[in-house]
Amino acid sequence: METAAATVRSPAPADDGRTRDRVSALLLDHGPQTAAELAARLGVSPAAVRRHLDALVAAGRVAEGAGPGSFGAGRRGRGRPARRFTLTDTGRSAFPHAYDDLALTALRFVAASGGPDAVREVAEQQLAGLEQRCSTAVAGAQAGAVDGEVVDRAQVLAVALSAEGYAASASAISGGGQLCQLHCPVAHVAAEFPQLCEAETAVIGRLVGTHVQRLATIAHGDGICTTHIPGQFTLRGGNKAAPARPVPAGRAAHSTPSREHAGASTAATPSIDRERTPA
Repeated sequence: METAAATVRSPAPADDGRTRDRVSALLLDHGPQTAAELAARLGVSPAAVRRHLDALVAAGRVAEGAGPGSFGAGRRGRGRPARRFTLTDTGRSAFPHAYDDLALTALRFVAASGGPDAVREVAEQQLAGLEQRCSTAVAGAQAGAVDGEVVDRAQVLAVALSAEGYAASASAISGGGQLCQLHCPVAHVAAEFPQLCEAETAVIGRLVGTHVQRLATIAHGDGICTTHIPGQFTLRGGNKAAPARPVPAGRAAHSTPSREHAGASTAATPSIDRERTPA
């Protein structure tokens, strides 16, 4: 009975999330504060605020430190100084910012001055660093393979992309594999400038070493970015031959098809096909 009652009285996770967002907003608007100051502004008990502050500190969104007393009262007198809380860089990054608007303004200027090709060049340059880091991760996994182990490049790439903020995963499907991205850091900008998606798809193709097909993108209105990797690509547990080594970043534009693939493709870089996911 007591357990059931306690369960009923427990705050819902959604309510906790909203309260923690309010705590973060107060720290953003008013700077470092004590639990008592935050409780007074929220109209709740200091003990309740401390519970939310502990969760925010554990998540890296808030940092704790000693400071002067509440509401500008100076020192508290006897006893330990008040503990004050402040937002971290991670906490600040959760709030809306004007970076997307700045990027859109810059790309609109580039498009007006140099046309679509200039925008494509900017997109390729912007993704060059990402390609280099992911290429290093894929090459490192390949170098660490033992006893002829086949490295699942899609899964290695998914891990590398997740570290870059894309929340990516890889899975095997009939006829090949899929690389899915639950988040797109530039979706708002890419909705107006699809060259960003096209450049990203080309990067994925070079990293897995084969032609890929973009089936859906968040920027295009889909709920997830999905890239199809054809059957010659081996996913974990598969029994198909592994693809050619991924093309090192920065050299893909100068690569040429191998003799085995001469009949399949004459392009120096993987081609990009894009279609909407069927409803």
